[in-house]
Amino acid sequence: MNATITLLPGDGIGPEVVAEGRKVLEAVAARFGHTFTFTEALAGGIAIDETGDPLPDESLAACRASDAVLLGAVGGPKWSDPRAPVRPEQGLLRLRKELGLFANVRPVKVIPALADASSLKPEVIAGVDLVIVRELTGGLYFGRPQGREETDRGRAAVDTLRYTEGEIERLMRVAFDLAQGRRKKLTSVDKANVLASSRLWREVAHEVARDYPDVEYEDLLVDACAMHLIRRPASFDVIATGNMFGDILSDEASMLAGSLGMLPSASLGNEPPGLFEPIHGTAPDIAGQGVANPLATILSVAMLLRSGLGLADEADAVEQAVDSVLAAGHRTPDLTAPGQPAVSTQEMGDLVVAALAQQ
Repeated sequence: MNATITLLPGDGIGPEVVAEGRKVLEAVAARFGHTFTFTEALAGGIAIDETGDPLPDESLAACRASDAVLLGAVGGPKWSDPRAPVRPEQGLLRLRKELGLFANVRPVKVIPALADASSLKPEVIAGVDLVIVRELTGGLYFGRPQGREETDRGRAAVDTLRYTEGEIERLMRVAFDLAQGRRKKLTSVDKANVLASSRLWREVAHEVARDYPDVEYEDLLVDACAMHLIRRPASFDVIATGNMFGDILSDEASMLAGSLGMLPSASLGNEPPGLFEPIHGTAPDIAGQGVANPLATILSVAMLLRSGLGLADEADAVEQAVDSVLAAGHRTPDLTAPGQPAVSTQEMGDLVVAALAQQ
């Protein structure tokens, strides 16, 4: 296969972890006989510094012309002034919108070798293997009106939570299709007891569910879901929810696996390219130190191979390599207890490449 992959390293630890993701992609190409052409582009805070735009037109054009996009992370304290007219996250939101990436797929699977890295009891997280499907281009983050103003009573701000039935239906179909290939259980999460948008969400979800009689379906309020993710996480298979709820719940669920540094994601639309990225942030406090965990990015590479390029065997090989490295006891600092030995970002990438070669 010949494929073009756009790299958006971004800010903070983004360039460090994307470098390891590229290293793994190059190893996969060499082993399986593919040709991957890489294009690197600006996005996020670094793009603001160099161009004044968090997603320059040249970067968007490179993404559109590629078969898949691998992103590091964007943002950081340097650009965090809430009064700033331009913010790094605006570039990411625009990229999702421009590419039509309406479904964010975030798998959360507890690797047995890392069971002791979670803050929860081993018996609680045993068997956890779930996927959160988050609507990505609608809801509170995109609704209008949005903004702030000065009033005679002081400062005021507004965000609008709006969904159309079409936005809900297409997200639910992605989630149901995914559930059919897994354990055939889907939980739709909303706040229908309070929000009109959630009542529409639930109504449309029930309509879509009738087309999937083989999938066990349940509704769950978001506050109850947040509780049950900690109380009985292994009971979930596929969780489908809106933009803001999915953002919060997926970060909560990341702690089941022990570290944000372990969890990948894929943002998908009806057509390629998809966007693949670790769910962690830029971690500016450790940027440049070579201690960031690259495994979330490397597992995002596996999702890129499988969902972006249709290379399932290659994706399986990457995931197996990660499992074998962890089973051998190798850890980055986020996965170790104080005083335990740890490997660097680059060393972890090298270990995964070596494990790929040994399969």
